[in-house]
Amino acid sequence: MPDDIALKNDGPEIVTFGCRLNTYESEVMRNHVRSAGLDDVVIVNTCAVTSEAERQARQTIRKLRRERPDARIVVTGCAAQIDPQRFAAMPEVDQVLGNQEKLQPESWGLPPAEKVLVNDIMSVKETAGHLIGGFEDRARAFVQVQQGCDHRCTFCIIPYGRGPSRSVPIGGIVEQVQALVKAGYNEVVLSGVDITSYGPDLPGSPSLGQMVRRLLALVPELPRLRLSSIDCIEMDDDLWRLIENEPRLMPHLHLSLQAGDDMVLKRMKRRHGRADSIAFCKRVRSIRPDVVFGADFIAGFPTETEEMFQNTMRLVEECGLTWLHVFPYSPRPGTPAARMPQVDGAVRKERAARMRAVGKAAEARTLASLVGRTATVLVEKDDLGRTEHFAAIRLGRTFAPGSLVPAAITGIESGVLTGTPL
Repeated sequence: MPDDIALKNDGPEIVTFGCRLNTYESEVMRNHVRSAGLDDVVIVNTCAVTSEAERQARQTIRKLRRERPDARIVVTGCAAQIDPQRFAAMPEVDQVLGNQEKLQPESWGLPPAEKVLVNDIMSVKETAGHLIGGFEDRARAFVQVQQGCDHRCTFCIIPYGRGPSRSVPIGGIVEQVQALVKAGYNEVVLSGVDITSYGPDLPGSPSLGQMVRRLLALVPELPRLRLSSIDCIEMDDDLWRLIENEPRLMPHLHLSLQAGDDMVLKRMKRRHGRADSIAFCKRVRSIRPDVVFGADFIAGFPTETEEMFQNTMRLVEECGLTWLHVFPYSPRPGTPAARMPQVDGAVRKERAARMRAVGKAAEARTLASLVGRTATVLVEKDDLGRTEHFAAIRLGRTFAPGSLVPAAITGIESGVLTGTPL
């Protein structure tokens, strides 16, 4: 989901839109640009999950050109992969790179004669292991374990930006995490487009759970591990056992639910139903009572009635969800959902607002339940950090980013926990 992050330092300026995988890939590009010795380069790493994300990217490109008139502006990411000519036509843009090309060191040499370097992403069969020594944000590191998607949800254009599902071999993941832990990182987030589909393309077809179990066994010095997002219908036995028995796997799971009405889910071409979501959350909570769930939702999907939307609203309570990412449906040209009968735009926005309000109330209940307990806080900046449950907390004292600080949770101020270091 769109969440733009500007990354700046002594190297290239990178503006990243979208998912954690894009954040990871921005660091890969940063390393390539530094190795190529390029100084005045601005990279815009786009997202295609909504039309709004693309609009924001184009707006940002125009703003960057005004601020950096002499810089080389390179546009890449999913939106550039899907519609490269639209970005190439912008006078502010010097070059457009595809999602495969942006990760290749040779793409960052001297400016090539071709303005557009975008391959057929559907022809890509492998995911290279890109080792990163560190991130701009010293708090946590993201490690790519999987790329692409073989599913075809009717609302989603991302498979056409990312290509088919392909997995990073376990050895490469272990090597990456070992290097990050050695560099001082105390928390790693495993990321990908559809990480629960990890493994079928690798020798022996390891599952996500098998990979995580081996990773934790081979890197015992890693204190904290998170999963970026999982699909409740694709859980394997090893992952279930890890949720129950592995304290280093954080008690915070983010679910790709999208809706809570069976007809809407069917029209989305999702592989789970409403009952699957409820059963999943119930089972996780039975073996890990302190778990907190996040979830993605789309409000106002084509043909969604008020009754259908109410089913989705009720799912928040029935599943005990806390951190909601809610977006009004955004039609993507080329997807089946864009050809379905559309819900009025104002209704979509109004439903998204109501859903977010339900999420805020659920968040407030969770935060209140944490007061009086202790937590180990991963410091992100100054005195602000995150608990094991990914709740934001202020400690009242400044610590180095990436530090793990035991704290007593004392209260809530402006929607953020307050704590006292122990």
